[in-house]
Amino acid sequence: MEEQGSNLAKAESIINSLGIVEDQDGENESTDDENLHVELNVFRAQWMSELKPNSGSNGGNRGMSSRAADLRRKQELAREEKARELFLKAVEEEENGAVYEAIKYYRRAMQIVPDIEFKINYSRSPDPDGGNENDMDGEIEDLLAYFHQQLTLQDTSLKICVPEVEMTQMHISALPPEVLMYIFRWVVSSDLDLRTLEQLSLVCRGFYICARDPEIWRSACLRVWGRSCTKLVPFNSWREMFLERPRVRFDGVYISKTAYIRQGEESLDGFYRAWHQVEYYRYLRFFPDGQVMMLTTPEDPLVTVPRLRSKNTRVESIMCGLYRLSQDTDNQTKVFVVVSKRKEEKVAEYQRISRFCRRNPAAPETEHSFHVGLQLSSGGRQSFNKLNWIHHSCHITYRSTGETVVTAFDLDQMYASFYFARVKSYTAFSERPL
Repeated sequence: MEEQGSNLAKAESIINSLGIVEDQDGENESTDDENLHVELNVFRAQWMSELKPNSGSNGGNRGMSSRAADLRRKQELAREEKARELFLKAVEEEENGAVYEAIKYYRRAMQIVPDIEFKINYSRSPDPDGGNENDMDGEIEDLLAYFHQQLTLQDTSLKICVPEVEMTQMHISALPPEVLMYIFRWVVSSDLDLRTLEQLSLVCRGFYICARDPEIWRSACLRVWGRSCTKLVPFNSWREMFLERPRVRFDGVYISKTAYIRQGEESLDGFYRAWHQVEYYRYLRFFPDGQVMMLTTPEDPLVTVPRLRSKNTRVESIMCGLYRLSQDTDNQTKVFVVVSKRKEEKVAEYQRISRFCRRNPAAPETEHSFHVGLQLSSGGRQSFNKLNWIHHSCHITYRSTGETVVTAFDLDQMYASFYFARVKSYTAFSERPL
């Protein structure tokens, strides 16, 4: 206390001396003296308040600072709430198609809080009626069970769907569930068009339930993997197995493009030698029943792809055969293909040769088949859309002796990877139900 009193006395003496000096100088400059006296008085008051050991004043200062901080927080929360209301109003206007009004609300919200977009919880929308429906606040975990519950609460007869407006004709909801499920199997068809089934599930809650029928997805899995998919483990449902387990796709074609430069013949005068750029395509078309078609041609995909829709295509030099999926211990799914020319093409070739021979040539004594090994992978946003070469060989079998000669080809840059291209016309109509 004595030290603080002495410090206070020294401070007052210093300030008084400064005041005396300024008073003496003020005789010459009266206007500057007045401003300087005011500043010195303010400085004196602040300095003396800091030097006085008054606990009550310190507590008051802390209380004032805390109240000021609380006031600032309340103001920030109020500004953020106002900006949030304006931003949600802008979202609502944008959904209703009023883009110009939405832009005005967006601008006003960001003028108040620039980063309001990142402070909004979109999973929770304000309830204008003040209701407390907790079921709709967050994302519904089991949507299928929720739809089942809603249909049970709405109607005791448990109809799949109800007409939105009154109709004079019979609505599809009048059909028995068994008939409706048979229609859904026609939608999937024998081509396993599960993409259309997923689009059909967006119509209403009843169609969503029908599209999640386990028997449909189980039948699709059996068509793809056969007896090797009798167990669901490690998947939780048949639908999850079909969507996540590696498989080839049937709603399009796998295409491989190869391009190289070949040296041509020298001109007659030896002045130049031509170079040719050669391009050709390989096509692979898989079917759910285990059949496959393979075609190598220089024709553009716009011309060739529509011809590969049916297995009964008349495209020349096309090879048909079978394929199978194999999953090794390293979790790499591989596709093994065995193809050969069709019998009718072999007969036509035999007849064409016989026209230029005086005597009937002997029947062909050899059979050619091509064995292809491919590794299935995913690239980009699509799943199972890439096939990489791992093996290619030609097997020649002599009928007279039964001997088979195998010629393996070296996999170089001429063997480009296959990439999947979806073709809508392949699933435009159904020939048979699932």
